[in-house]
Amino acid sequence: MTWTDRRILDLFGIELPIVQAPMSGPTTPEMAAAVSEAGGLGSLACAQYTPEGAREAVQRVRARTSRPFNINFFCHASPEPDPARAAAWHKALERYYLEFGLDPDAPPPASGRAPFDEAFCAVVEEVRPAVCSFHFGLPEPSLLERVRRTGARVISSATTVAEARWLEERGCDAVIAMGLEAGGHRGNFLTESMTSQLGTFALVPQVADAVRVPVIAAGGIGDARGIRAALALGASAVQIGTAYLFTPEAKVPPVHREALRRAGEHETALTNIFTGRPARGILNRAMRELGPISPLAPAFPGAGGSMAPLRSHTEALGLGDFMSLWAGQTAALGREMPAGELTRRLAAETLGLSPAGQA
Repeated sequence: MTWTDRRILDLFGIELPIVQAPMSGPTTPEMAAAVSEAGGLGSLACAQYTPEGAREAVQRVRARTSRPFNINFFCHASPEPDPARAAAWHKALERYYLEFGLDPDAPPPASGRAPFDEAFCAVVEEVRPAVCSFHFGLPEPSLLERVRRTGARVISSATTVAEARWLEERGCDAVIAMGLEAGGHRGNFLTESMTSQLGTFALVPQVADAVRVPVIAAGGIGDARGIRAALALGASAVQIGTAYLFTPEAKVPPVHREALRRAGEHETALTNIFTGRPARGILNRAMRELGPISPLAPAFPGAGGSMAPLRSHTEALGLGDFMSLWAGQTAALGREMPAGELTRRLAAETLGLSPAGQA
């Protein structure tokens, strides 16, 4: 068996239809380079960097591979300041500050992930990546046109058919169909409602039918069975995130890594309490007691400031009670091995998968 749908392979210049998800925080240049060197598409999550930090990260990738890779950016609109909402959220956390001996009157640190702007666009123009991906829609048209002029292929995440059509209409070269099972932040941008979000294996065929560009399936894909199913439903490739959290290249705190190892014992849920935007993670104390979805949480990314001191203090105690333990619904399928080896093994197992579903 070989890859019968080569659209993504030819579009990106890669060998394997596997995209490593750009996970802000856990993703490292070493991970991205290893995946690309193995034949997949490695990805850098640039929302975690300053523009200068993004340049340095790209240099670290290119020091390890000459193959194509992806750089990813957030496209959220920075919210207007809402002091009353921020104060109400901080008040809701006060009992935890007192429990752990923290000063609730101390000003909370600033929180944020920088959206794509002129400075980041200049980085793209300078480093000229093979692929530039976006989360939460697309940048404004003039910035997007500048990205296109670099020759980068442009992709973005869609959580609904309407979002997929919107992305295609604005010139995306491929669409990531992000199902409800996916870990981390939802990529929704035309709707804030989570009640109508589809699972991956309902979303992928509908998106594949609705757009002409190739589709990349994301969410709930953790092994060869999931890859084979996504390709059968019309995807040209898959994007995998949670499986790469188990690799030594991932920058994952010990408490989070241990929670991933025990993922089969825990449920995941969508929550907005850590950043202000729905994201999937392993259930913990904060999610159970404050949400998982709280109307008090300030708009993304504002909720994180007041939560940060609690996270830092309890993480030092070996607790994940106030951490964002991002993970998708297939975390229990995770295997600990280097990112390059995982990429090659997933591809080989997909090609060699028996009808019974055993590699």
